[in-house]
Amino acid sequence: MVNKIRRTLRVRKVGHAGTLDPMATGLLILCSGRSTKSIDRYQALVKMYEGTMRLGAVTASYDAETPAENEQLLGDIAAHDIREAAQRFTGDIEQLPPMYSAVKVKGQRLYKLARKGEEVERAPRRVHIARFDIEDVTLPDVRFTVVCSKGTYVRTLAHDLGQTLGCGAYLSSLRRTAIGTIHVADAWSIDELVTAARKRDSEQVQQENSHARPSES
Repeated sequence: MVNKIRRTLRVRKVGHAGTLDPMATGLLILCSGRSTKSIDRYQALVKMYEGTMRLGAVTASYDAETPAENEQLLGDIAAHDIREAAQRFTGDIEQLPPMYSAVKVKGQRLYKLARKGEEVERAPRRVHIARFDIEDVTLPDVRFTVVCSKGTYVRTLAHDLGQTLGCGAYLSSLRRTAIGTIHVADAWSIDELVTAARKRDSEQVQQENSHARPSES
């Protein structure tokens, strides 16, 4: 996305304010030129996500990017059990980064080790979960909203909730809806941005041509 924006806007300096996992959708803040100095400020803002987790199995990546394993029956798990368990993960909590992540251990990206079938010891990270609301329960799927701090792995939340319930769980969909006060509803789609950039370039060319002096015959 950074490379596409760089080519579209014809600027060298472009950066993003927080990655999304490959299967995730939603808001991505990009800064260009002098605005790249603001990236750290945007990264520090709270994030809001809407997602769905599937109960009754786990995956190596904690999401649907890898095959489901250890499938089991859900038994008598009820909606109030799920909501009660979710509240245990609010406030300041410790999270263990998943092996399928870009975190570095001894100079190596964890996901590269995970793809080789290796697992290494990881240090837990402290994050803050302001909200973990269970919006709808239609087993085995559970729809939720999370408001969290920088560095939170929402798929780890899903995995850990499944462990607490004793049935396993993994993230099946995720959409980032807000970063601070900036909402995805107010964002440009990439197609809209490309169209606007082309229109801008066309208008600039027309303006330059209109101010050019006529050639002498």
